[in-house]
Amino acid sequence: MTVVRDSAGRYFASFVIETGPQETLPGSPTEIGVDLGLTHFAVLSDGTKIDSPRFLRRAEKRLKKAQRDLSRKKKGSANRAKARLKIARAHARVADARREFHHELSTRLIRENQAVAVEDLAVKGLARTRLAKSVHDAGWSAFVAMLEYKAARYGRAFVRIGRFEPTSQVCSTCGVKDGPKPLDVREWTCGACGSTHDRDVNAAVNVALAAGLAVSARGAQVRPAPVPAPRDEAGTHPKLTPTAAA
Repeated sequence: MTVVRDSAGRYFASFVIETGPQETLPGSPTEIGVDLGLTHFAVLSDGTKIDSPRFLRRAEKRLKKAQRDLSRKKKGSANRAKARLKIARAHARVADARREFHHELSTRLIRENQAVAVEDLAVKGLARTRLAKSVHDAGWSAFVAMLEYKAARYGRAFVRIGRFEPTSQVCSTCGVKDGPKPLDVREWTCGACGSTHDRDVNAAVNVALAAGLAVSARGAQVRPAPVPAPRDEAGTHPKLTPTAAA
């Protein structure tokens, strides 16, 4: 057993044990696509929206005050060490709350759905933008990692789709690519079929489609399946006359 003390002064005991084979969960008829974001932490292809707790943002006022108190303490003093420990404990509480939220949501999604699909986000790239603090606060990478290992443990399917899939640009009803849209556009109407979409829900449905999930969590087919060509016309070029083709 290894005993570890973290920066907040907490002690953890780490040890390894052998376990038997994991028990798979009962089958579920639903498959879900998940669109991760900042306005909502996650939007599901069935229309469910999960608010972002924003643990770090909510604790910022308390953290700033603790940081100011630390800056006033004399370097090397006992009071400075106490102030530093206070800051470390505040950050640890934020991290623990975020981790608990990730565990609860990932376990729920894995238990309720036979297959879960998410987009492979470029977190490192987003962390270099003006949204860096919000991206780190959301903790997408840790959440997706939990989904992946819990799916493997309990016999569920987990799929990552490519980060370059235009999930926000494609109509999930007819499949027509309607082009990029500014972030302030939260709802739009497809020019081809006239369907009105919530931007995030539409993206979540497209995540499910790109992953090869045939149905949404509503149980209805999301996009009409392709109709095969008749056998007697499959080899005929549209520009050739029947005589020429013969």
